[in-house]
Amino acid sequence: MGVAQHRQSKSRVRKRRAMWKLSAPNHIECPQCHQPKLQHFVCSTCGYYKDKQVIDLSK
Repeated sequence: MGVAQHRQSKSRVRKRRAMWKLSAPNHIECPQCHQPKLQHFVCSTCGYYKDKQVIDLSK
């Protein structure tokens, strides 16, 4: 494990950590029910993924 030899200034540390921010997840419109959903996920409203019904939500 590396050991720091010299103290880094606050500005240098903060410049490095400025890129750690999170970005909001990208939502798209479901082609079946037109509700917003996450990309590459099954739609929680209708249960479709890539024009196929994966989950039966009629219960």
